[in-house]
Amino acid sequence: MGILLDLKELVDNFFLYIQSSNIEIYNEFSLQHEFGIFLRERLQEYRVQFERNVSYFTRDNKTIKKEIDISIFNEDKSEQYAIELKHPLNGQYPEQMYSFVKDIKFMEELKDRGFNKTAAVTLVSDRPFYEGRSNQGIYKYFREECAVYGQIFKPTGPSKGKEFIALKGRYEFFWQPICDNSMYYVIEI
Repeated sequence: MGILLDLKELVDNFFLYIQSSNIEIYNEFSLQHEFGIFLRERLQEYRVQFERNVSYFTRDNKTIKKEIDISIFNEDKSEQYAIELKHPLNGQYPEQMYSFVKDIKFMEELKDRGFNKTAAVTLVSDRPFYEGRSNQGIYKYFREECAVYGQIFKPTGPSKGKEFIALKGRYEFFWQPICDNSMYYVIEI
């Protein structure tokens, strides 16, 4: 096996590319497709596919999610990469943060099932995702500590404080500015 892909570098290069090329990312669908096009142009020796079911790669498909936003793999699947993308636009900050954690857990699960590397990528346009008055509960992970780890409890609804996602690892990240108030982070697992 050759040198593995650096998913974080690919994501960082993608965000530089969209800025320099003036490409507008206006929802999660546009993020997924623009990133997929970018990857296909640069990774011609790999397949880049969208919304691939976990069962295509492994029999052990009891995972927190079923579809992989972007899958990258070579012909014999000896190299497999998965990327989950989030670009929330309608507020719901604590619930969206919980869905960020769900993506990280999913990437952990795929890594455990033989993927070479996985990554969770989040792009936000609203300041409350990365800064605000409250740094308690789920907010502390994304606003104060910039690290997700341990048991993270559902922040709202009937399951608040009961339902949780348990992460195996500790994942530190940095919010990186793009333009205006937009920021993104990459967690490579």
